[in-house]
Amino acid sequence: MISLLTPTHWKDYELIDCGDFEKLERFGNLILSRPEPQAVWKKTISDQEWKKLTHIRFKGRSATSGEWVKSSVQLPDRWNVEYTNNDVTINLRLGLTSFKHVGVFPEQAVNWDYISSSIKKFKTPVPKVLNLFAYTGAASLIAKAAGADTTHVDSIKQVVNWANENQELSKLKDVRWVVEDALKFVKRELKRGKKYNGIILDPPAFGHGPNGEKWKLEDHIQEMMMEVVQLLDEQEHFLILNTYSLGFSSVIVENLIKTSFPQVKNLETGELYLQASSGIKLPLGVFGKFNSFK
Repeated sequence: MISLLTPTHWKDYELIDCGDFEKLERFGNLILSRPEPQAVWKKTISDQEWKKLTHIRFKGRSATSGEWVKSSVQLPDRWNVEYTNNDVTINLRLGLTSFKHVGVFPEQAVNWDYISSSIKKFKTPVPKVLNLFAYTGAASLIAKAAGADTTHVDSIKQVVNWANENQELSKLKDVRWVVEDALKFVKRELKRGKKYNGIILDPPAFGHGPNGEKWKLEDHIQEMMMEVVQLLDEQEHFLILNTYSLGFSSVIVENLIKTSFPQVKNLETGELYLQASSGIKLPLGVFGKFNSFK
């Protein structure tokens, strides 16, 4: 059974509308308009209303970069939002980057809830959690706030520094920050005999390690999965694999997990989406996740 999941209780985020390869989103008190390659349908609300609502719009210069155009010079380049679920609260610093991103992927809130609820169910006093391709650290901070000894791995130093800012904002401490190629790190942890109760993978379609290592999802994800499942604690664990790639389906993710970890229990696969208040749904990646408790 394939699940369709969307965040349902994030007060500081709202997808207002999407269409014509754009999305209109509220982060805290600011409403942003930016490109969205998945939104191939027509907008639900009028162009006039869309423009009236927009505080800041992203204007692309190329396929990968551009600039933000503000409706008022007083509007900030950086601001904070809060996320709260039944278990934890974190705070995140958002910012206008030249790559159209703002420092968070809102659909991931579904996975954050799974992380914190799984950690709270563990009997292990201080479970160990590994977050790979960890970006600006929301999932790492959720795990830390839920009581886990957390290791955060990303290949880009600037986003790890951003994650550390989010840790300070969230009044947390002692996340282990690692700037390294994710696959190299996993191989080294295996040699060290390390084990983790929770592993989070959110790999990009394409990427580079700090020393020029190349990552291509379809070429490397099978090897990564075969290695990473060996790090899981046998008795008590969870794993989340999330992919945002137009060519990947949840059936592919299911097959990857089952072939790399045949003893899997409680496997759930499906699609993450954001529910727009205009009524439309925006698909934003596929996931597979499973857990085991004592």
